[in-house]
Amino acid sequence: MPRESAARLWVLIRHNVLLMAREPGPLLSRMILPLVFVTLLRPLYTAGQGESAGTEQAVVGTLVTFSLLALGICGSAILTERLGRTWDRLRGTVLRPAELLAGKAVPALAVLLAQQFTVVGFAVCAFDLSVPHPFLLLGVLLSWSWALLGLGALLGVLVRSLGALSAAYDIGGMLLSSVGGALVPLAALPAWAADVAPASPGYWAVRGMRAALAGDAYAVAESCGTLLCVALVCGVAASVRLVGRGGRLVAL
Repeated sequence: MPRESAARLWVLIRHNVLLMAREPGPLLSRMILPLVFVTLLRPLYTAGQGESAGTEQAVVGTLVTFSLLALGICGSAILTERLGRTWDRLRGTVLRPAELLAGKAVPALAVLLAQQFTVVGFAVCAFDLSVPHPFLLLGVLLSWSWALLGLGALLGVLVRSLGALSAAYDIGGMLLSSVGGALVPLAALPAWAADVAPASPGYWAVRGMRAALAGDAYAVAESCGTLLCVALVCGVAASVRLVGRGGRLVAL
């Protein structure tokens, strides 16, 4: 029943919020470090690109880079449950894989959006970042956050240790953001980088955020559509990985 499913989902969300609140250190670092990063790198970008373009590059690059590193929030939440054999205790219950993933995803989504709103708000107040089309930017941030949650959930059900998860999102996050043009504009990278960049979700996040700031609705729609496809594919793959015979959860 929809009402029963909503009740189960609410219990899972509340439980996962409490777990995150008990360890606030990683969350606080993901809020504070991006502000330091954008403050230190902005002069470098403005010196080469001008005040407005440099500020935009610093903010977009920071948003994409640090939100990619934050995808470990969702992955580690799932992996911790696996290592604690929680999935074993859930076998045979009425809980569905989609409910379990959503219970992990909703608190992580709140953290990702809070991180991104903090960076944008800080840039608007401290560096006069212009956001003439806030709803376009909001659409990109939501789509990007869902893509990150899908990627994080998929990592969480595939890797077998916290060390492997850490390596995956540290190395993978830096590669996806760098190749996507977050830290350095694609025009300044080798020619091959521009050819492979569209394969990176980070590329579409960067493209979408810049288009949102410029008011290019078509490019925003294209970027959001691509990011939501990434979220859907990864989310479905993670759910399938959690389902065993008869629709029961499997111990991974």
